[in-house]
Amino acid sequence: MIENINAEDILFLDIETVPQYPTFDDLPDVYKELWDKKSAYVRKEGETAADVYPRAGIWAEFGRIICISAGFIFDRNGVKTFRVKSFYQDNEVELLDGFKSMLTSFFQKRYRGRLCGHNAKEFDLPYIARRMLINGIKLPPALNIAGLKPWEVPFLDTMELWKFGDYRHYTSLALLTTVMGLPSPKDDIDGSQITHVYYVENDLLRIVRYCEKDALAVAQLFLRYKSEGLIEKL
Repeated sequence: MIENINAEDILFLDIETVPQYPTFDDLPDVYKELWDKKSAYVRKEGETAADVYPRAGIWAEFGRIICISAGFIFDRNGVKTFRVKSFYQDNEVELLDGFKSMLTSFFQKRYRGRLCGHNAKEFDLPYIARRMLINGIKLPPALNIAGLKPWEVPFLDTMELWKFGDYRHYTSLALLTTVMGLPSPKDDIDGSQITHVYYVENDLLRIVRYCEKDALAVAQLFLRYKSEGLIEKL
């Protein structure tokens, strides 16, 4: 039960991803063939593999991470503060190494540490782990969950918590923050625009600000689930 979980023991996170290459034409030939097969089931009638390539960032095999924002809550005398750190750059290996160091330090200090995101069990956390392995980075213990029993996995998911056992239900972070009366993290851009902002506008810092808002929104949503006071300071 989440009532027994201390919010200060949680690292709240969000990631932003893009296709590995700016356009389908930039892909090596072998990857063009593989993407053609991979994307077949998401293409509508008349669409080509090139048409849907801007969405390739959602697959770890064809995308890469350009930002990870991770934050934690401090509660001092009932006043909650949120501290967030973002790892962002074009070099994914350095980005992942930096996040891994933070993650390792966080869990060394918190015996009952957990990771939490929105749809993180299905997307963010597996994506990070897969990209680490692809880049030859050894998984930190917090992500190396193979063989663990379900209750041993240190993952929380605000979307899963909202399902209450309804496995068919999907609710976006934007919708949940709205119905809960929380500030929406989607007041500038949304996930569908990330590839354009990165490759066309060349504005990574805009993406970082968006990613940090998502991490904060996840933390606020978790506190609302626990019926606790919200974060007042950043």
